[in-house]
Formats: sequence, structure tokens, C-alpha cells
Amino acid sequence: MPSQNKLILDIETVGEDFQSLDEATQDALTRWIKKEAVDEESYKMELEELKNGLGFSPLTGEIVVIGVLDYYKNEGVVYYQAPGEKHEDFTEEGITFKQFGEKEMLEKFWDGARHYQCFVTFNGRGFDIPFLMIRSAVHGIRPTKDLMRGRYVYQHNADAIHIDLQDQLTFYGAVRRKGSLHLWSRAFGIKSPKISGITGDDVGRLFKEKKYLDIARYNVGDLRATRELYEKWEKCLNF
Repeated sequence: MPSQNKLILDIETVGEDFQSLDEATQDALTRWIKKEAVDEESYKMELEELKNGLGFSPLTGEIVVIGVLDYYKNEGVVYYQAPGEKHEDFTEEGITFKQFGEKEMLEKFWDGARHYQCFVTFNGRGFDIPFLMIRSAVHGIRPTKDLMRGRYVYQHNADAIHIDLQDQLTFYGAVRRKGSLHLWSRAFGIKSPKISGITGDDVGRLFKEKKYLDIARYNVGDLRATRELYEKWEKCLNF
């Protein structure tokens, strides 16, 4: 697909503070734990896991970073939240960092998406894109591209092709274990962003600690690794 503009994308999310949720919401989230927990200790463990996982749902979480990388230019933009702070735009190694709130980030992303026909993610169908679309709708924003149309690439519109590398590399689930971006990067000799010591599980903690730029720079690592992994797939496995 050499004639198409291609965009690599990745997001980072955090969950709401469980204690700040109203009683009805807390009950809805914990009802199944109360039913299945065999004792008080297992209940506490499941509850803690639930609290730490609120950022994985657009119903209880929000986007704090949206990173995009133009495949051909190898340049991009990272939009990030930094509540209570005022940061000036700056550029590092071809990536421009811009501070916005969630609504503004989403508006910028979908406006830029108009100029691309092919979108590349890792597990984007299972996480990034549904999260982007639901959070956009929450803010009253209509996505400019339908990146969830059909599961298979041939079902996509010509101006909104979504290459989810996890789907492609596992042949839509034929490979028994899907594997993380880190494992696929390691297998293909690509520098993994996890080598820096930060993983997706750390994002919530870092956000609470106001280490906003650490999260933004971690996102860049994911973008770079996804781009290199796409090149491997395009060269050897895209028939």
C-alpha cells in the first residue's frame, strides 16, 4: 500500500479513583467479586485488581496520551495531559509534544486522521480504537474514520484501513498465545519500550505522581516499536 498515507498510533489511559465513585457505581463494579470471592482475603485481592484496572475501560477511565507517528516521515505528535500544569510545546527526535485535555486531544487526533488512509496499531482493535471512539462519543465528538469496520482487512473502507499487528501476527487468533508488544519486539530484535523500566501498568501510578512527560515519552517508545514491527510484517508476512 505505498500510495496510502500511514499513521502509527497508540494511547495511554488511567482510571478514576475508586473511592470517588458514587455508591451505585461501586456496587455495579464489585457485585461479581462479592459473589465469587471465597473469603475476605480473596475479595480484597480481587478488589485491588479491579481498582488498578479501571483505566482499561472507557466507562471508568480516560485517555491521558495519544501518540501518532507518520510512517513515511518517521515524525509525529504526542498529545498528553498534565493537569494543573502549563507546558510549552517542544520537539525531541522528530516528535512534538503538546499538552491538551482529553477532549482537545481527541479533536486533534480525529482532525489529523482525515489525512490518512491506513492506520497501524498493536492490539488497537481490542483496546486503543474502541477506547478512542467511546471517549470521543462521551465528549460529543464524532470520529472522522470508522476504524472498527469488520475484523478482516478486506472488509475495511479504502480510506480507513486498520492494520492491527496483533491480529495479523497471530493470524486472527490462530497462534495460541497472542503475546504482548514487548514479546513480539523481542522476537524480532526490536528495541522494546519496556526496557526503559516503564510498562503500561505503571501509567496510573506515574500520572498520580505527576510524571506526565515520563508517560508521554514511554508512549513514543511504543510508537517506534510498532512502526518497526509493522515493517517486519509488511516485508515478510503481508501477502
